[in-house]
Amino acid sequence: MEFIKEPMAIENRSMEIIAPYLAKLSLNADEIKLYSRMIHASGDVGYADIIKIGGGSIEKMKTALRDGCSIYTDVEMVRTGINKKKLAFWGGEVICKIADSQIAVTAKAKGITRSMAAMRYFGKQLNGAIVAIGNAPTALFEVIRMMEEENIRPAAIIGTPVGFVGAAESKKALAECSLVPFITVEGTKGGSPIAASCVNAVMYMIDNSR
Repeated sequence: MEFIKEPMAIENRSMEIIAPYLAKLSLNADEIKLYSRMIHASGDVGYADIIKIGGGSIEKMKTALRDGCSIYTDVEMVRTGINKKKLAFWGGEVICKIADSQIAVTAKAKGITRSMAAMRYFGKQLNGAIVAIGNAPTALFEVIRMMEEENIRPAAIIGTPVGFVGAAESKKALAECSLVPFITVEGTKGGSPIAASCVNAVMYMIDNSR
């Protein structure tokens, strides 16, 4: 059986297949790159119609990344999926506290999820950072609350939690209420690979070397 074996050739062919699904949308060059990577990560061209970006999020993320910002995530799967070597080149790191024992103690004591407790723990560290939430709607709701009640201002929020309980609602709230630039998707779709793909897409816009 003949098939493509070279990694970049596989990626390039994937982007060629995705391109016609984006042609109907009024996207600039950077938005096409972002949408393409999100679709590539999901294997679902239906994402073309449900991705939502606002507040100049791509440019804000570029600036924050070049300035060495850190990225705060809700789960290890998002942290694992982000290109940490490239991020470290600009001085940034990916931080996730979901598995921290103290976070678990705090969550239990307060009757909240560990992802919520982690966001509260990060607190003012989120100012000027990128928040990438790919799994937990409660984490996204918490960050929205922190923006509204505690004046926390990340550089940008990637909010793509997946699932049937709270996911669609949290992403809708982000799109409607976010006080900072954001990237999200409508409905129940999403997940950690989608959140990570957003970060990687913007990093590759700055520097496409691998």
